Amino acid sequence: MRSTSQSPLGTGRRTASRLACRAVLAYCLCPGLLPHPVSAQQTYPTRFSTALAGQPAVRDALRWLETDFPKHVEEWIRITEIPARSGEEQARAAYVKAQFEALGLTVTIDSIGNVIARRPGSGGGETVVFAAHLDTVHPMDTDVTVRRDGNLLRAPGIFDNSASVANMLAMARALHANEIRTRGDIIFIGTAQEELGLIGMAWWLDSNPGIADVLVALDGGLPSVNYGALGIYWTRYHFTGEGSHTNTSAGKPHPARALADAIRSIYEIRIPEGRGGAVYNVGMLDGGSIFNAIAQDVSFTMDLRSVNPALLDSLDVEIDRRVAAAATAHRVGWHKETATRNTAGGTPDMLADRRAHPLVQTALDAHAFVGIASRAIPSGSTDSNAGVVRGIPSISIGRSNGGDQHTLSEWSDIDSALPATKIALLIAVAMAGLAGPVSF
Repeated sequence: MRSTSQSPLGTGRRTASRLACRAVLAYCLCPGLLPHPVSAQQTYPTRFSTALAGQPAVRDALRWLETDFPKHVEEWIRITEIPARSGEEQARAAYVKAQFEALGLTVTIDSIGNVIARRPGSGGGETVVFAAHLDTVHPMDTDVTVRRDGNLLRAPGIFDNSASVANMLAMARALHANEIRTRGDIIFIGTAQEELGLIGMAWWLDSNPGIADVLVALDGGLPSVNYGALGIYWTRYHFTGEGSHTNTSAGKPHPARALADAIRSIYEIRIPEGRGGAVYNVGMLDGGSIFNAIAQDVSFTMDLRSVNPALLDSLDVEIDRRVAAAATAHRVGWHKETATRNTAGGTPDMLADRRAHPLVQTALDAHAFVGIASRAIPSGSTDSNAGVVRGIPSISIGRSNGGDQHTLSEWSDIDSALPATKIALLIAVAMAGLAGPVSF
């Protein structure tokens, strides 16, 4: 993102409106999932101020990020070109660990593969956790060579989530190079297996209860600030029977016909209005091995999502009921495999106290300071979900502007990573609090 501002702190003003148009694209699948507008008269507490951003050390750190940005981009490319499929992030984790250790931080890799680096504070402040997931969805033999295309970088994983990992390292270096001290600890975590259901983040939070006062996930596109959690249930449903040759199949129990009726019935479910909305999808079908026989085992997958935990569970029960009815009608057996159960954070009304936490407004104000108009969204599908459902004030913020994630044509805008990193640094010093002499 190129800035037209003369201020070194204002990178990103020219493209603010362009980025704002992309804020909630991921939630447009169902109108009920869109965020509720907030009244213009509504005000919320914040810990950000222009005086804080103008403190000499903070101002110098923001300028340092600009000066260092060419190296930042080089490292972003380097990280992307380290294959890191979920569960196979070891090489990327080793690289990230070495970079944090070079800053003198105490760094560990836990049993699930998370890289944890703690930057101790002077005391008396909140512990702020920043999380950027290390993994991608791409197989280890995928060509991840990065190609420059004007002001874009193109490669599988360049946007999701290599950009965030590079931003997190750049932020840590800026704090170190400018000797910024905070009252609260700052913990950086390169999380493992996020793409498999937030496994690494959930593992760390459960293994370290009471440590995180607030959680910031670096994930997603500019400019949204997500403070909720979209509940996600992934299930595979199986229908089973004895099978038969086609010549003798008439009137026989038929798993495939049960599957077809179940899917048709499921898509007739009416989503109730006014409860936060929901969306679902049959993503995969499987079964059978030859043309001329009734398949003995067929299956389909269900991706069910809602911000409302009660609605999520009730829809899950209703889908089970319709699957069972189809199985009974066609005299076949059925069972289900549960792949993922990520709990919903709640509707906007349920999350009113989360919106009122200073973390959310602080993030919005940091966006505004660097020239990006942002919006608070009471949903999310990142590592921050794990914090939301555990009662920890949590948000996710964008890593850059990009698209086509989870595909071979993935891309990201180079310049947009700079204001995204500045935003993360401003949130860090605002929420952890500056230590030492501070003048306002």
